[in-house]
Amino acid sequence: MESHNNISEFILLGLSYDQHTQIFCFVLFLFSYVSILLGNLVILFSISSSSLFKQPMYYFLSHLSCMDICYTSSVTPKLISDLLVGTKTISYGNCMLQVFTMHFFGGIEIFIIAAMAFDRYVAICKPLHYMIIMNRTKCNLLILTAWAGGALHSFPQFYLVLRLPFCGPNEIDHYFCDIFPLLKVACSDTYITGILVVADSGMVALVTFVVLFVSYVIILFTLRNHSAEGRRKALSTCGSHITVVVLFFGPSIFVYLRPPTTFPEDKISALFYTIIAPMFNPLIYTLRNTEMKNVMRKVWCQTLFSKEVFN
Repeated sequence: MESHNNISEFILLGLSYDQHTQIFCFVLFLFSYVSILLGNLVILFSISSSSLFKQPMYYFLSHLSCMDICYTSSVTPKLISDLLVGTKTISYGNCMLQVFTMHFFGGIEIFIIAAMAFDRYVAICKPLHYMIIMNRTKCNLLILTAWAGGALHSFPQFYLVLRLPFCGPNEIDHYFCDIFPLLKVACSDTYITGILVVADSGMVALVTFVVLFVSYVIILFTLRNHSAEGRRKALSTCGSHITVVVLFFGPSIFVYLRPPTTFPEDKISALFYTIIAPMFNPLIYTLRNTEMKNVMRKVWCQTLFSKEVFN
């Protein structure tokens, strides 16, 4: 069946109708978005300007920072502008673009997090073979696989949404265009489409989470044989990764791994994986990482000192 649309735009109902709540959300999310941009740019500059870029973990971290910026930028700027000007409409084309970019970059981010967990597993469980297993060719292959995984996750869902007919209601009870809210306003039976979305998004989130959970259980079990200092360092690094996993995957599984419907709580859950998790990623990976803090201090002190000398 070909898609037939009598509407050219959707109305996003947003988070709240209350004016004071909207002002509060505008300030909060503007601060969050600026923090995401600055935090991830600082990480990117610090890693690329130091020898850390040669280490697999930080190589993956630099790619995760890129994805954080791309992923949250597919949703947050539109939300901030809607809260500021009060106009909450989005064209059909931009709505479809938002669906695609969110799932594409989000899918890549999921698989990069999985690659980082694999890197920690090799580093802790097979330390003598670490540099052989995690050479740059393998790291590039893992990043390429993450991009391919993001494409395989997003393109089928994007195709399903493009085929949906929209001919009546155009109010979406959300602050961005996502698949389940769009299914609710489509002018056709969307049961099969909803099941396919659950099978894709829900299972990708669940399977990846289970793989990550099992890998960290194995890592923690292996740490029993390490020295106290080795355990402390490994637990600090793994603790950062586990915090990211919980913040990102918990709400994602709640939203996508269930019968295709929408609840008012979905908007709060979505805030975690679209804004809150990306905002905390730079803090989690820097404040809990001594090596990263030392490099950032060195790189930025050198940068500022060289500017002062030049001036």
